Amino acid sequence: MDLDALVAIDVHVHVHADLHGHLALDDELNTAAAQYFKGDPYDPTVHDIAADYRDKQMAAVIFTVDAEAATGHMTLSNEEIAEAAAQHADVLIPFGSIDPARGRAGVRLARTLVEEHGVRGFKFHPSLQDFQPHDRRVYPLYEELQSLGVPALFHTGQTGIGSGLPGGRGIKLRYSDPMLLDDVAADFPGLTIIMAHPSVPWQDAAISVAQHKANVYIDLSGWSPKYFPPQLVRAANTLLKKKVLFGSDYPLLRPERWIRDFEQLEIRDEVRPLVMKENAIRALGLR
Repeated sequence: MDLDALVAIDVHVHVHADLHGHLALDDELNTAAAQYFKGDPYDPTVHDIAADYRDKQMAAVIFTVDAEAATGHMTLSNEEIAEAAAQHADVLIPFGSIDPARGRAGVRLARTLVEEHGVRGFKFHPSLQDFQPHDRRVYPLYEELQSLGVPALFHTGQTGIGSGLPGGRGIKLRYSDPMLLDDVAADFPGLTIIMAHPSVPWQDAAISVAQHKANVYIDLSGWSPKYFPPQLVRAANTLLKKKVLFGSDYPLLRPERWIRDFEQLEIRDEVRPLVMKENAIRALGLR
């Protein structure tokens, strides 16, 4: 990957379909998420994503979410995603996803994915996967990721998945409170943690954790920048200027729309390249 040739690194891109037509979410959740983001369902494969980002001269961190235990919906294959991404190594960075419910088998799988399949990090969605991030039963998995030297990306804040459905389809928002990650960051100082999204309704907590813990970053995905909480914009411009990362939440929010709105924010000229690429290079250990 030619980092100097890239205009940006999008650290939050979902693979919504595998190469056999299987979708990452069931029909009900997929439709609800599309309605939340006010778009038509679009379910790109790894090859679709690569073509799109190559055309934009951007790199993308790609992943699915393994929530099979909580949802009953078969997860997409981490191995297949990683192997497809290897065909597009100029623009794609594969992350894996392991449901903490997999226990010791999940710990073993993490090492296999990194050492044998080239996975560069792991995605967690506590609300969708139905676990509390600071639950010590998950600690052996974090210990393994810390040992492997790969980052963990956690969904935080409210979610469009299940939004508007009765009971939100049983999805509990409180599991995505960023303050629960403060325990994880403190107990695993060698683990890079990326808190995904403006963490509404806990934005101040996310800023506090990212400021206090050197190993914690915030990605700005999932929201158009014109809706960012004002305190997040202030922090990105000042005390967190080296801790915030560009992320879109593709395909539900496209990078071109995110960037168009980001250009309207009062972000300092010297901070923009940090957000768009340089902070991600450091957080992901790309050089």
